[in-house]
Amino acid sequence: MKYIFIILISLLSVSCNSQEKKSKTVEIDNSKKQNKSLQIGQYVSGVFEDSKGNLWFGTIEKGIAKYDGNVLRYYTVKDGLPSNRVTSVKEDSDGVLWFNTGNGISKYDGQKFTNLNIKQDDILANLVSQFLIDDKGKMWVGTWSGVFQFDGTEFTHFPIPYPKIETTINNKSKDWITEIKEDIEGNIWFSRDGYGIAKYDGISFTHYVKKDGLQSNNVTEIEIDNQNNLWFGMRNGENDNSNSEKRDGKGGVNKLTNKKIISLPEIKAFDYDDIYEIHKDNNGNIWIGTSENGVYKYDGEVFKNYAVPISIMSMEDDKKGNLWLGGAGGLYKIDKNDNIINVTTDGPWE
Repeated sequence: MKYIFIILISLLSVSCNSQEKKSKTVEIDNSKKQNKSLQIGQYVSGVFEDSKGNLWFGTIEKGIAKYDGNVLRYYTVKDGLPSNRVTSVKEDSDGVLWFNTGNGISKYDGQKFTNLNIKQDDILANLVSQFLIDDKGKMWVGTWSGVFQFDGTEFTHFPIPYPKIETTINNKSKDWITEIKEDIEGNIWFSRDGYGIAKYDGISFTHYVKKDGLQSNNVTEIEIDNQNNLWFGMRNGENDNSNSEKRDGKGGVNKLTNKKIISLPEIKAFDYDDIYEIHKDNNGNIWIGTSENGVYKYDGEVFKNYAVPISIMSMEDDKKGNLWLGGAGGLYKIDKNDNIINVTTDGPWE
């Protein structure tokens, strides 16, 4: 139910049949004593390192925090942001930062914020969840009201067909676009809360839902590894059911490889946990954040489990080799020695 709680906050402010070998799991628990200073945010929903080495931390309730190597500074509506809800950050080729917020998109050139409404007087369209600049420079914006394209001047709705499904739809989140990714062939992939995955090849759509092998139609995350396999994170949509006796569905992880969707049942969390974030690091490792079982690192052969004590919502590795993890409970990092460290407003940063 943690995930549904986060959603409400946002609105308000097959077993494996593959031929892949089974993977071993190693558990890591090097947690340092939690710093008692203030957390960066109750919900750290986005982590990003820009081209200058600054670290940015989006929060659900406190705007965006920037650490420049010396000072931690917060930017909020008082500084020009349209909302204190910032879910993620992107940087374009000109070094301009783009923030997804609870009231549209905000551009930051290092001096001022320029705020852009997706659609006037449409709360759900301005509740931005994802943003992609593809290899052709085209901008795709995912919102709680579907997908929009941005040409630098105006936003145009980009309709995605609804596939036929057999599961119950939550009407409050049925148009929520949870992730947008581009693969090496230029296909654009959209994950959706209730309608699975949609692949757009520039002409037509291909849909992947439960009947195609997904464990859940409530897909929250997409990542693409160095072999062009796609990893899908999902949440248990049955948790939306008001009848507690019917909340027995799956979340977890699926992988699309060789045009086949496979499961990873050897790790229980990959069947039943809600997965909020999957991240490919600079070395090609795949990191999978869970709601109840920390984070898993996959190096292509072995899964290592790190006992990070938060429900993970965002991940980013920096140029120094640290992995930063934001989530429900604050900000953590895993350093090069596999130490798990809670980073608060007082650090430790090094």
